Amino acid sequence: MKKLFLSVCCLVLINCKKSEPQSLNANLVDVLQNDKVDASIRFSSEKTISEKTTSISRKVIKNGDMKIQVADINKVQSQISTFLKNNKAYIQKEEFQNNDLDENLHLIIRVPHQNFDALINSFSTGVGSVLSKNISSDDVTEEYTDVSIKLANKKIYLEKYRDMLKSAKTTKDILEIQENIRDLEDEIDVSEGRLRFIDDRVNYSTLNLNLYKEKIRSSATSGIGFGSRFSDSLTEGWNSFVEFFLGIISLWPFFLFIPVVVFSWRKWRSRRKNNLTN
Repeated sequence: MKKLFLSVCCLVLINCKKSEPQSLNANLVDVLQNDKVDASIRFSSEKTISEKTTSISRKVIKNGDMKIQVADINKVQSQISTFLKNNKAYIQKEEFQNNDLDENLHLIIRVPHQNFDALINSFSTGVGSVLSKNISSDDVTEEYTDVSIKLANKKIYLEKYRDMLKSAKTTKDILEIQENIRDLEDEIDVSEGRLRFIDDRVNYSTLNLNLYKEKIRSSATSGIGFGSRFSDSLTEGWNSFVEFFLGIISLWPFFLFIPVVVFSWRKWRSRRKNNLTN
């Protein structure tokens, strides 16, 4: 009976030892399968990203600066409105300055990139005398592609962190994952903003237009002869006298202080003379 019991115990131990490796092997198989799945997902994601980035069209930003001398800024503005309407452009900013020597109208114009050259030609030939012109093109395709790839990767990692957050058990893990999610969301917002900015600059070119009118001063056009110059000199002399007089008035505290100084000096001098006589 004792031998039978020992033999049964041996058989049970042998079966237990055989079952442990099988369970371990099963878990190992599950892990490997999960790794294969993650690897396939990662590979397919990278493949999708590369396909999207290779399909990105060329991104070129065009900018222009022009300075044109005109005879009459008010008349030219009606021509500008026609040019803008024909090329589907609009004025982003307008600034006008008028002084004794000249008039300046500064315009920042946004125009669809396909109409940029046509608008430049319109201003070059139909407005006035071109004093300066500078046209530049900046190819930002590489930057746009790089930002797009990083943005796609960040979105993939963001989804993984969100999945990890669902299965997190400890408070420490939850806080760390939430912090990583916030950082990724901020980085994604910055990247998306950069892409929107580049798209805007690519789709709409920028033209800085400065219209310049020089004021010609002559006796025939402005009436500046000897009489006018004499009158101006009298006016300037009177203005200078008024400024000098007002400047003296502004020093009235010092004038009040002068009698005090004179009185003190005379009193000191009389005391000194009395001391010498005594």
